[in-house]
Amino acid sequence: MDGDTLGRMAYLVLLLVAVGGWVMVEYRKRLGMALRTAMAWGLIFLGVMAGYGLWNDIRQDVLPRQMVTEGGTVELPRALDGHYYAQVDINGTGVLFLADTGASNMVLSRRDADRLGIKTESLVFAGQASTANGTVRTARVTLPEVVLGPFRDSDFAAYVTDGEMDVSLLGMDYLRRFRVEIDGGKMILSR
Repeated sequence: MDGDTLGRMAYLVLLLVAVGGWVMVEYRKRLGMALRTAMAWGLIFLGVMAGYGLWNDIRQDVLPRQMVTEGGTVELPRALDGHYYAQVDINGTGVLFLADTGASNMVLSRRDADRLGIKTESLVFAGQASTANGTVRTARVTLPEVVLGPFRDSDFAAYVTDGEMDVSLLGMDYLRRFRVEIDGGKMILSR
């Protein structure tokens, strides 16, 4: 064990002694109530942990998801934050994009570029893009295959940014390939 781990363990032991001492003093004549309270908090803790562990399964039902209609259109439901998100397959790997009509290009975050096997450390960030967070450097890449629902594009030009981005952006150079309609809380993409 290194010094940091030992220090953290000592801190947790002291915290446990302090809380345990308080419980013993507070509930010294009501041990049954102390046990019931401890069990209630334990169950609350287990419930939170179970919810956290099952979130990936639960969110499919809680959060809206895109769908392909029988007519061959892709419907992106408006998320709780008011934006539209699209799950796009790039070379067989799913990437979540924010549909951004204010962005000129398809822009990949560094994390998504790494997931796609793009060697970001060897990219030349010679371009620049103006964002709401200021100017960022970009590097142009070519994506061999981009698939959104039934729509497939080959050799699509995109950019990787060296700026901080939580989600990749699906800009107008990709969206203009579609007829874009917003209706009833859905963005509908068709060709």
